[in-house]
Amino acid sequence: MAIALAGILCLLTGFVIVALGLHLLPTRSTLLLGISLSTGFGLAVFSIIYFLARWSGFLHLWAIDAAVCALLLIALTPLRKHRISAAPNVEAPDQATPRCLLIAFALASLAAVYCGITYAVARPYGSGWDSFAIWNLHARFLFRGGINWRDGFSPLIPWSHPDYPLLLPAAIAHFWTVMGRETSAVPAVIGLVFTFSTVGLLFSGLDILLGRTSALLGAMCLLSTPFFIDLGTWQYADVPLSFFILATLVLLHLHDRLAKGGVESRSTLALAGLAAGFAAWTKNEGILFLLTMLLTRMWLTSRQPSPGRRPISQMAPMLLAVAPIFALIAFFKRAVAPPGDLFSDLATMLHKLGDPSRYWAVLKWYGRELIRFGEWWLIPLPIVMLVLYFLLKRNVTREEKETVRASAAALVLTLAGYFFIYLITPRDIYWHLRFSLNRLFVQLWPSAIFVFFSALGGEPLTARRGDTEPQVQQPETASQNGTKSFSC
Repeated sequence: MAIALAGILCLLTGFVIVALGLHLLPTRSTLLLGISLSTGFGLAVFSIIYFLARWSGFLHLWAIDAAVCALLLIALTPLRKHRISAAPNVEAPDQATPRCLLIAFALASLAAVYCGITYAVARPYGSGWDSFAIWNLHARFLFRGGINWRDGFSPLIPWSHPDYPLLLPAAIAHFWTVMGRETSAVPAVIGLVFTFSTVGLLFSGLDILLGRTSALLGAMCLLSTPFFIDLGTWQYADVPLSFFILATLVLLHLHDRLAKGGVESRSTLALAGLAAGFAAWTKNEGILFLLTMLLTRMWLTSRQPSPGRRPISQMAPMLLAVAPIFALIAFFKRAVAPPGDLFSDLATMLHKLGDPSRYWAVLKWYGRELIRFGEWWLIPLPIVMLVLYFLLKRNVTREEKETVRASAAALVLTLAGYFFIYLITPRDIYWHLRFSLNRLFVQLWPSAIFVFFSALGGEPLTARRGDTEPQVQQPETASQNGTKSFSC
């Protein structure tokens, strides 16, 4: 009973946060988008609550969770009355989806759910080194450690990566504390939740922005990636990171679509910043993505400036949302975690950067993993998508192209950052590439699918019966227009 109540409270907390940021008309797609975002955001907030509670020694989690949720609900009430009910209309009744595509999507979904649950039941403690030696180990130190919980982040156990952020371990420990005991079901369920929330997020984002056909094809690309479903049950942090990276890009594209329709949606931009901050709180790779995303968005806003506003002021909502999470990460790394080992020896790092053989080794592994990281049985999907990109006609505006370019640039720069880390790694470079590169590609794979379909363009579901531009409603209260506005 306790775990069910905690799960409901977690989902409600995430739902209210998403409702504060999204102002979309009520449809199945927007509801799916809201629920998909709510699961990840709720777990992220629960992890932050637990870490701060553990640090302060105040572990009455029921009281803290209830207070946080109540405060968010109180904040939501006045905003619902005065916000702009402005968003693209998101149903296109004139468009018919091919029945064969619906059947294929249903079969892919059933197969993925069956495999995911089967894997999770067969491997309740996760799979591989990282699940028990990093993420679940950190969760157990947080839960069992009492006043000595910091011992789990000692430099004496460097193989456990004590400098890794705590979103996943703290979320697991939060539920264990509420239940009063450990159970392998919690990390297993959290892994499945992030896996299928990522699929739901990809589907709903494409459905809102591009149309049902793109959404079905995009979701099937992800569901048909065997390693993505498998990795989601390993209880690693790579799939949760992929969720927050995708959430950031979906929200940024949605913000830009609203801006194109003449709607100021700073709250959506803030929500995107929050998602990027949660990505950084998930893994160190998320910090790299956060920096590249801020850099590319600064470039985009400099190319599309608003009259009378500087690029930095246009990005203010995102920066304000990122700032507290970035401060939390800095506090954790300064006050709890030991220094990482990547930048510990500057002389050795510079020597490795001057070795051409290391560049060639990493480049060869990048090319090899690009076509096999998903463990496809026959034809690698990246090759199929590359061919389709050049064959299919693209129908996107200049503003949409620049949004796609900014998102693609963020992913490419993140890959370049991974490349740099491999060059300076203190571990054997071939060992490091062999056991991590495929997971790094999976971190960016859902977002790459989203950017691919965004680049192709399509008939957006923001059009309704022949309209080509988003329909934007003027600010009205429920009493004026006779309808209730809808968040999330």
